[in-house]
Amino acid sequence: MKKHLIIIGTAVLFLVVGLSGCVDKDIVVGTGEIQFIDLEGGFYGIVSDNGEHYDPINLPSEFEEDGLRVEFKLKILENQDSIHMWGAVVEILEIKKL
Repeated sequence: MKKHLIIIGTAVLFLVVGLSGCVDKDIVVGTGEIQFIDLEGGFYGIVSDNGEHYDPINLPSEFEEDGLRVEFKLKILENQDSIHMWGAVVEILEIKKL
């Protein structure tokens, strides 16, 4: 019985450790507003409802509307720079109009 508990405990430990690596800390989900930023020739960014600024590299043209409310899922690109120097550079994984 003691041997079975050790085996089960070890299996649970490996499962927990393995699953902890599945959480992507660079993914942001939320709502916010598309804003036209009049810097560096102008571009569209996303300002989240909690005030974070996101500089998307792949905003679809149908979302290029100042003041448009959106719901989004973004991947923060940690090692990517932008000439805008306005917010975190992100790749849009999902976006929809509200």
